[in-house]
This record gives sequence, structure tokens and C-alpha cells, in this order.
Amino acid sequence: MGTEKIRPIVDKSKISNDQVTKEEIKLQFHWYMFAFFLIFLGSFLIPGIILILYVRFFFVPYFLSNSCFMCLFTNIYSLLALIFMPIVLTISYLIHLYAMGLITRWLWKTTEKISPSKDGVIPRNINSKTLNLYNIRSFMIKYPKNAIIKGPFPWLINWLYNFIGTNKIGKGTTVEEQFGADRYVEIGNNSYIGVNCGFSSHSVEGIFGNVSYFKIKIGDNVTTSGLNCIAPGVIIGDNSYLLPLAGATKYNVLKGDNYYFGAPLRKIFKKKVMEYLNVNEEDLEKDSKVKEKYQKVKEELEKI
Repeated sequence: MGTEKIRPIVDKSKISNDQVTKEEIKLQFHWYMFAFFLIFLGSFLIPGIILILYVRFFFVPYFLSNSCFMCLFTNIYSLLALIFMPIVLTISYLIHLYAMGLITRWLWKTTEKISPSKDGVIPRNINSKTLNLYNIRSFMIKYPKNAIIKGPFPWLINWLYNFIGTNKIGKGTTVEEQFGADRYVEIGNNSYIGVNCGFSSHSVEGIFGNVSYFKIKIGDNVTTSGLNCIAPGVIIGDNSYLLPLAGATKYNVLKGDNYYFGAPLRKIFKKKVMEYLNVNEEDLEKDSKVKEKYQKVKEELEKI
């Protein structure tokens, strides 16, 4: 069974209501709007200029302003204007994505210099730089993340996270569309994060409660099959497989090299796997024989 380690945080039973300082939370809408418009408008500046110049000086005069229908397909300039239009659009879009990541990276690095991200509990009843920048980062990453995930090149999400520095994603890892998982997550090589998983490195304890903020660490060759929820501070070892709907509570540490199921998740043993997959001992024997034959063929081919 996956062992669970609870990190010492704060003994709330020893804190009385009189000792708790209550302050109104600063919503900082001006910083949210500044970050959003800087990322949004700034990322469209260069591709917008490219498109305007192309349409104004090439597409309109050589294609749209051509009154002869047949000339659109016989005139070399009209053909080039039409052919290059999707190419220019694609290049402009890629420039937009890169500029978006570049601006967000600069803003992210600036906030990290002021107050670096680190494990701990952030009180929300006491105003602090840590709390303010936590909220700003949370808002700031939403547009870039959704622009990539909802766009034509969703596989660029790994590049975005690594480039900005919000997460660390290893080589060969696939991250499907999911909620959360946009910051303070580390995933190893050749892992698969299934659809609609929720990796949350932060957990708000009640309305305006404290924020538990701990890094999630996923090892190499880990598969989360889908609809898996991972709470703050969870560490999953190499070669682990999470069956659908399996969920890890805060601060769980899984050694790996096993299958896990349920919520809270736990190891699944041979009998349970057989029931889950609806297989019997004969099927397992056939599978082992096939693997042995495959291994022998592979060794023979390597000798050639």
C-alpha cells in the first residue's frame, strides 16, 4: 500500500480566535488587468503588424482587388497571394504563441524574484507578498495555458510550462487537457497524464481559508489514465499506474512500481487487477507465453 507521510504544518488547536489577525483580502484587480492586457495585446503586436502588411500590400491588391475570376487561378501573383495566406497566418499564430510565452515568462520571473514559490501554508487572513503574488501568478497563467490547450497545437503545452518556468515537464511526457496542473508541478520522463486529471499543488481550506501550497512530484514512466485527482505535496515514484478515478490525498508518498486505484488511492493486487480487467489465470499464462516468445525473437534479431 502506498505509504502516506504527513508533513508538520501548524497545530491549529493551539491557536485561539483572539490570536488570529483578520484582514480583508486585497483583490488587486489592477495587477490582474495589467498582466492580462500586457500578455494579450503584447503577444498580438508583431503578428498583427505582419498580417496587416501582408493583407494591405499583397493579398488585397493581387487577389481581392482582381476583377477577373479566371485570373485568380492563372495569374502567378494572385496564386502566390492565395497560397501564402495560410502560411502567413500559421507563422503569425506561432509568433503570437512565442510572444505570449516570452511576456508571461518575464512577468513570472519578476514575481519569483520578489517572492519565490516554495512549500508551505499561506495564511489568507494576513496580507503578505507571498499571498499577493500567489494570486497574481494564479491569474496570470490562465490565458497562456488555455490559448495553447484550446488551440491547434495543444502539444506545445509542455514547451509553455518549461519555457515560462511554472512547471518542469520531462522529455517524452504527454499532458492531456485537464484542470489545474498549471504551476508548481514536476513530471519526469516518458509519463502520460490522462484526460481531465486534476493536479493541484494548492488547496484552499474553506472559504478564504489558508492555502496549502506544496509541489507535486511525478516520477518517470508514470501513467494517470484519466479523471485522477492529485493533491498538494503528493510524490509518485517511477513506473506507477493510476487507474481511472484514483485520487491521492495531500502529502501522499507512493514508492511506485505498482498499480493504484480508489480514492484515497492504494495498491491494487493481482486478484483485484484480474477482477478489474475481467481476465483469468489462463489469460495471464497466455500473456506471459507471448512475452517470452517476443523476448526470444527480439534477442535473435539483435544477434543478426
